[in-house]
Amino acid sequence: MTDTTRDTPWWDAARHADRRPILLARNRIQRAIRGWLDDLGFTEVDPAALAISPGNEAHLHGFATDAIGNDGVPRRMYLHTSPEFALKKLLAAGETRIAAFSHVWRNRERGPLHAPEFTMLEWYRAGEPYQTLMDDCAALLTVSVRAAGATVLRFRDVECDPFAAPERLSVADAFARHAGIDLLGTIHPDGGTDRDGLARQALQAGLRVALDDTWSDILSRILTARVEPHLGHGRATILDRYPAPEAALARRTADDPRVAERFELYACGVELANSFGELTDPAEQRRRFTAEMDEKQRVYGETYPLDEDFLAALAQMPPASGIALGFDRLVMLATGAPRIDDVQWTPVP
Repeated sequence: MTDTTRDTPWWDAARHADRRPILLARNRIQRAIRGWLDDLGFTEVDPAALAISPGNEAHLHGFATDAIGNDGVPRRMYLHTSPEFALKKLLAAGETRIAAFSHVWRNRERGPLHAPEFTMLEWYRAGEPYQTLMDDCAALLTVSVRAAGATVLRFRDVECDPFAAPERLSVADAFARHAGIDLLGTIHPDGGTDRDGLARQALQAGLRVALDDTWSDILSRILTARVEPHLGHGRATILDRYPAPEAALARRTADDPRVAERFELYACGVELANSFGELTDPAEQRRRFTAEMDEKQRVYGETYPLDEDFLAALAQMPPASGIALGFDRLVMLATGAPRIDDVQWTPVP
């Protein structure tokens, strides 16, 4: 792009002409992905955006609105932060391979890689292990780059070869390699955590720790400051086996209760996707959601309701694996665009 003037509106004709090649590449990537999904037997679905709950993770923030019925009584609803709850209900209804390109909304998020409204590609495989989604990710990178007419993924001065087999790295190994921290030593088999033990290691690694930081807060700071910048250089990284306390909707692994069937896909130091071997135990899911909302109340002074239909659907949902990918970010990396606004047809003001 030749015009980087941020005070020129996106609808200015000259700026739009500058942005248009990237936007057309976005369309080609989306068409290619749809064809790839169709070839694999996926059914594309279109979930509603209004939901009872925007999601029940402590640090996820939704947009609230009131739906007014024919009786004139307002009912609090939310724009979804992910189509996950709706898609899992479709799995309970009998669908087996489904995918959706969904606009989603997240409050308190704005920056080069974040927008309050963006497009998420989410897909699910019933009866298949979450490792299959790792193969999906590798294939999707090549499909997208070819559709964009590029040969590499790029963000700022970092490049990634989309045709190389992704590196697979556990979160524990990544913390040891890039931060010198023994993460699993601070997680108990019952899911409890040693906050002070992780704090001591973080301080020794030169990171700031506040008195009111939780174990999760410290983990996030280490991940952001010391681990993520190194991931996906040269080739993509699959960061696997997340700590169980950081995988609210995922099954625990069969060989180690301290970690869960969760991975994230990184390229050029950018997180692209988040995947779970899906939890289908409604009682355990309720317990985790309640704990997340307790933390949200402590930190932000608010909570979101639980979607009781979603919890009921989990009891009927088959074993499955699912993944959510930030489509705008993928387009950014495939086109070399520096900001998420550059790859959105009509960015949020």
